[in-house]
Amino acid sequence: MADVLSQSEIDNLLKALSSGEVDPNEMKETSEKSVKEYDFKRPAKFSKEHLRTLEIIFEHFGRLLSTNLPVYLRKNVQVSVVNSEALTFSEFTNSLSNPVILGVINFLPLNGSVMMELASNLGFAMIDRMLGGQGEPLEKSREFSEIELSIVEKIMAVCVRLLREPWKNVIDLNPVLERVETNPQFAQIIAPTEMISIVTLNMKIGDVEGLMNVCLPFFTLESIMDKLNTKFWFSTMQSASDEDFHDYLEDMINHVDIPIKAVLGTSTISVSDFVNLQLGDIIKLDSKVAQELNIYVGDIRKFTALPGAMKAAYAVRITSIVREEE
Repeated sequence: MADVLSQSEIDNLLKALSSGEVDPNEMKETSEKSVKEYDFKRPAKFSKEHLRTLEIIFEHFGRLLSTNLPVYLRKNVQVSVVNSEALTFSEFTNSLSNPVILGVINFLPLNGSVMMELASNLGFAMIDRMLGGQGEPLEKSREFSEIELSIVEKIMAVCVRLLREPWKNVIDLNPVLERVETNPQFAQIIAPTEMISIVTLNMKIGDVEGLMNVCLPFFTLESIMDKLNTKFWFSTMQSASDEDFHDYLEDMINHVDIPIKAVLGTSTISVSDFVNLQLGDIIKLDSKVAQELNIYVGDIRKFTALPGAMKAAYAVRITSIVREEE
């Protein structure tokens, strides 16, 4: 709704018009609405807010890749989001090389699929590493063999499983890797004129660097587009109070197994005496029978105790707690 002028503002405006200080023609020109061009061949289905939210999701995905892939590749992996953009599906497929690694992912429970493209040099580096090599890419690209494709599918399946957690604030996904294609012509999941968003990630495996592109069709994300905004994202994030977080940490710590040992005493003997030890020999310790024992939690001296027994097992009874300053 337009701003409503007060009576004094109306009087001042009429006075300026009558005195010639304000030109009515200039006011008419400034009040005209600007026309924005709209390309019907490339409808703007992804806003900047949508693309920014997708970047946040895949930044989380990149961190998961950086921590999980080294378990399989036994090499340092660094992943970061480069950019995101909206374009038609034909523009994306026309830019692909041949051969290429294209994972077609069923984005259950959403309708439709998404695609994950991995640069061929990264694929050959992963294969080389999985087969015991140094993780070096080929000097000249070639077609993948059946055995190589089988290895690539296992790596892609790991990447697909990692998609669940980054999307949990938007939707509970259950993505499934349907197949891996090396020819872009066999991966036509939607019409060429359909709009998609592309999130580009830079992946570095050791010294080998390449790009991973994730193709997200509007048709697949249409039912959750309202949730792809930063306001919804942060409002649905699981926010726990400091007290709840403290309780959570305490509960986690309570289930951690830690070693505890009671040291009866120590002794020093020569190597020759140690080598000649026989059954029944006695080693003299530096502690007395009635002396309290030191109890270690891990490698930290934490308690003192007296030795004893409980039923058929040896036991100790805590007599004091050793503070840090002691």
